Amino acid sequence: MTRAEALPRGAVIGMVGGGQLGRMTSVAAARLGYRMHVLSADADDPAMDVAWRHTRLAAADDAAAVDAFAAAVDVITFETENLDLRLLALLERQAHARPSVAAVRLAGDRRLEKAFLNRIGVPTAPWVEVQGADDIARFVAAHGAAIVKTARAGYDGKGQMRLRDAADAQRVFAALGGVPIIIEAMVPFLREVSVVLARGADGAIAAFDVTENVHRDGILDTSTVPAAMDAATAARAIDAATRVAAGLDYVGLMALEMFVMEGGAVLANEIAPRPHNSGHWTMDACLASQFEQHVRAICGLPLASPARHADAVMTNLIGPEGAAAWDGLVATPGTVAHWYGKTQARPGRKLGHATALRAKG
Repeated sequence: MTRAEALPRGAVIGMVGGGQLGRMTSVAAARLGYRMHVLSADADDPAMDVAWRHTRLAAADDAAAVDAFAAAVDVITFETENLDLRLLALLERQAHARPSVAAVRLAGDRRLEKAFLNRIGVPTAPWVEVQGADDIARFVAAHGAAIVKTARAGYDGKGQMRLRDAADAQRVFAALGGVPIIIEAMVPFLREVSVVLARGADGAIAAFDVTENVHRDGILDTSTVPAAMDAATAARAIDAATRVAAGLDYVGLMALEMFVMEGGAVLANEIAPRPHNSGHWTMDACLASQFEQHVRAICGLPLASPARHADAVMTNLIGPEGAAAWDGLVATPGTVAHWYGKTQARPGRKLGHATALRAKG
């Protein structure tokens, strides 16, 4: 598929990963006339309730499965950046991945990600790669409170430890230093926001409204739109995300999580090369959701308008507490509830979300 071609109806999208993002993308793809073929380890993944076909990945270096999957689909895409490097190496041989495997690899490694952001002029909190406990102690002495993160495979608060005193350096390094790690300063932000946008193969951009996010225990709790910020700050956030997409020559839907500082400056935190939890409100408050925009972008269709027709607050349903809230949310007028098809309500596990809609202000 060249950059100018659109996939015809009936074409097959290959999704690497079968979780809830793959599930919701599958529904959007079907509505646009496409079929979803999932590559994952488990045939009982949430996406398989709605996907067309499944290829089982027995191991990260299962070259036969990857090659068979790639040959059976017209475009390859991703629902997560937290992929084994051996699997990424196999997928990199495939030319029909959107976004590129290079973009997914970069977003999955905080060292590559933050170096890229700084290189293209998108500011971040101060950070360094850590080689030993002395690096942690020196950084805390220079910057104060900080957070140490694994370079790869950290999400929803996993692989992170906070510290406020250089005396904790040895303890933190002993806990996390078995893998590559970074340390970054904890900045005094006013709020956390994200920009979710789609970029087509022709470079066209469609950005949804800036979303304000609240996290609890490292996991996204609520996303509210419109965000409580002035137009100039919102424009800076959208510009930062647009520069990231252009710098990666990105094709598909991506999100940039940011901190808003006193005075309106924005600092980039993380790139998500896929539909994002903070964009779930678009399913009910926009004419085209983030999942439809992703399908449109990777399949070469024109991007839809990202216009919002309602204000919204999206709340994640997490663990047993989220499961217990389900019946009440389904019965609440003005609230749209989405269940992800997971059977086990483990603590910290995202089971669904609910979006409360109100008249656009």
